[in-house]
Amino acid sequence: MANRGFLSLVGLIVVLLLLAMSTFTVRETELAMKFRFGEIVRADYKPGLHYKVPFYNEVRKFERRITTRNYPSEQFLTSEGKILRIDFYIKWRIADVARYYPATGGSEDTAAVRLGSIVKDGIKGVIARRTIQQVVAAERTEFTGEILKAAESKTAELGVQLVDVRVKKIDLPEEVSDSVFLRMRQDFDRQAKQLRAEGDENAEKLKAEADRQRTEIYAQAYRESQIIRGEGDARSTEIYARAYSRNAEFYSFYRSLQAYRESIGTDNDVLVIAPDSEFFKYLKRPEQRR
Repeated sequence: MANRGFLSLVGLIVVLLLLAMSTFTVRETELAMKFRFGEIVRADYKPGLHYKVPFYNEVRKFERRITTRNYPSEQFLTSEGKILRIDFYIKWRIADVARYYPATGGSEDTAAVRLGSIVKDGIKGVIARRTIQQVVAAERTEFTGEILKAAESKTAELGVQLVDVRVKKIDLPEEVSDSVFLRMRQDFDRQAKQLRAEGDENAEKLKAEADRQRTEIYAQAYRESQIIRGEGDARSTEIYARAYSRNAEFYSFYRSLQAYRESIGTDNDVLVIAPDSEFFKYLKRPEQRR
């Protein structure tokens, strides 16, 4: 009875071991390949639980996430034949594990070495077409874009995707560094002067346009004021004419009073008029007005 229980326990352990050896789990951050006696059987596993035949199949897993690798300084020649020392690093990840494994043996270090050689060739080609000043002043996106484009086909053969290439440091030869920075400063000064000149030109255009609009507004306002004034004068003349036609003598008297008020009795005024002038008509006695 005891032997039967022991055998049952051993059998259960063997079943559990076989079950454990028959399954494997692929995480979100992993890629997996199944082999049959060293031959690739399947390489398209999705995250989750999967099965294999114990002792018949072997499973190897690889990193799916982006990998970063730094590279020491390398010397590159510019179009002028000058030497630059450049430190850089690359970001990459496995894109096709079925290609990656045969090309690198599944070794990340081997992949990094081959990628480094490919990127160095790309950097060499990009720098060889530029002067030192152009290399230093180049936009990072332009510089990186050319390298990625040059390396695209070769990295695809390795089954990897080159995500990014970053230049960390560019060391210039001592004999040319001063002259390069001097030329760069002159270049930037020239660009600054050009931008200032363009700004002054735009400012003058805006000022001229504002002056033109102001002149047009003033002219329009003056024209409208003259029209209103003319209409007012016409209206006042009409009223005066109507008042005169109703009582010419009273109208003449009223206008004379207005003239007296505006011309007589003002400080420091001198009025030279003959006493018998028509101006003093209403200041005379009634019998003297004729």
